[in-house]
Amino acid sequence: MALDQEYIEPEEDKEMSFFDHIDVLRKYLIRSAYALVIMSIVAFIYMDFIFHEVITGPIKNDFLSYQLVCKLSHYFYNSDQYCFQELKFDLLNTEMAGQFMMSFKLAFIVGIVLSMPFILYQIWLFIKPALSARERKNTRGFVFYTTALFAMGISFGYFVLCPISVNFFFNYSLSPDIKNFISIQNIVAFVSLLVLGTGLIFELPILMYFLARIGLISSSFLKKYRKHAFVIILIVAAIVTPPDVVSQIILTIPLYSLFELGVLIAARVERQQKLEQ
Repeated sequence: MALDQEYIEPEEDKEMSFFDHIDVLRKYLIRSAYALVIMSIVAFIYMDFIFHEVITGPIKNDFLSYQLVCKLSHYFYNSDQYCFQELKFDLLNTEMAGQFMMSFKLAFIVGIVLSMPFILYQIWLFIKPALSARERKNTRGFVFYTTALFAMGISFGYFVLCPISVNFFFNYSLSPDIKNFISIQNIVAFVSLLVLGTGLIFELPILMYFLARIGLISSSFLKKYRKHAFVIILIVAAIVTPPDVVSQIILTIPLYSLFELGVLIAARVERQQKLEQ
């Protein structure tokens, strides 16, 4: 057993050239591409459900978030005070092949979401050999935590931010003489970018962990500029959400919570590095 162990360790830790790293990266990229293609095909097969129940869900009155808010309004106020109004608009397609091409684009977007856990696993396999045994132990939950945070961000963007934004923009009226004819391309782009963007923003603690590991940030640095971070988060929330205070607060609370989680993570990384010295 000892001889086998001595034989294996040099193979795992042997130094690789730049082209060796490129070759290994290519292997993981190809695997990720296969997963993306497969999930995109699955999404294309179920395109009718994805479009009518998922993408256009936030523009329907029976959307889950709208029902929940309306029930809360009835429970606390015994009225329809906070029930969402009916959205008045017509979907519009302005290109001959617009609906056909949109099916492929939408399948690709959904494929990214569905294949994300596998892609994150491939990223982990690529960076794993560069880590020490202790670092591998400390980061063995990488795929789980990154997937969980991405799923939380997707859910928050879809069930919270998207309905608020849709209702604000669709019910805002510059003039009663103007009718809303919304292109299907605009709806898909709006929903997908908002949801995917929120999913990526929720990966902030993971980014802060790796920045702390390589020494670019520290817990003391983050605490010192906490107020600056809060202002930046407010600006990001103002850009992403509709121009109303409630939407900005709803996004600011989880984002700032993620920042504070990153501060705790950075402090833990520092304690681990001290133990390793």
